[in-house]
Amino acid sequence: MSSRAETLGARALLGVMWCLHLLPLPLLAAVGNGTGRLLYALAGARRKVALRNLELCFPELSAAERERLAREHFRWLGRSILERSLLWFAPAERLKSMIHVEGDVTLAERSPRPVMWLVPHFMGLDVAGVAVLLFQNQYACSMYQAQSNPVMDDIIRKGRLRFGDKAEIFPRSDKALPLIRAIRKGHAFFNLPDMDFGERDAAFVPFFGVPAATLLAPSRMARALDMVVQPVVAEMLPGGQGYKVRFGEPLQNFPTDDAVADTAAMNRWIESEIRRNPAQYLWVHKRFKTRPAGEPSLY
Repeated sequence: MSSRAETLGARALLGVMWCLHLLPLPLLAAVGNGTGRLLYALAGARRKVALRNLELCFPELSAAERERLAREHFRWLGRSILERSLLWFAPAERLKSMIHVEGDVTLAERSPRPVMWLVPHFMGLDVAGVAVLLFQNQYACSMYQAQSNPVMDDIIRKGRLRFGDKAEIFPRSDKALPLIRAIRKGHAFFNLPDMDFGERDAAFVPFFGVPAATLLAPSRMARALDMVVQPVVAEMLPGGQGYKVRFGEPLQNFPTDDAVADTAAMNRWIESEIRRNPAQYLWVHKRFKTRPAGEPSLY
């Protein structure tokens, strides 16, 4: 596809998303559910990834049970895609009325040490990003995956920073120094720790009993910068009920001087959160793509 066609496509998508944000949430949720059903039927490659992940992580379930879970996951996925229109365009007061915050959302404001928010990839992840900008006044920073389409990249950046007079985001492709400088200035770090970025700076630690390449950075960074690590989990609620973002108690005995043990403990915590709400985890990501030397692909 030519760059001009990509630009026109991105702008058309932006127009559609702007229109969607005008819908009442119950109607937008229904459209998102329908979109998810369509994605399950049409996105064969991602459907296979989700089913394989569920087979690896929940071998105790029957094939029919895993398929039902995958179908439910795609409905939440469809909602999460379309409801980004709210996060990109809805007024702050409307979003505040939809987002139900639990726990100590202002910990980062009061903490004498910098705070790392540990935020796994649930469907409401972007809602958690908005919540830390709307419900507390601490400067915040994060990393993001830059898009190859510059127009789409600009749309996503602006969407994530629209309430961000106290926020910075850094491309994952950049070196870590600007991020570290921001944390040393006192910014809280919105950290997404649970994707497979390869073997570099990672260790193979169990995730539902399967060795998974997992970044050691959360432990190493928290130790090097003397950070408080606070878990944050976002949940999409049924229908028009909005969203729930839970700010947990800071993790105890994290970090330690053993980054691999810390990373394994982090994965166990993520597992426990997934078991609470399995359909809303990001199963379409190839979490086990990187394999230890000599092991065949799991996909």
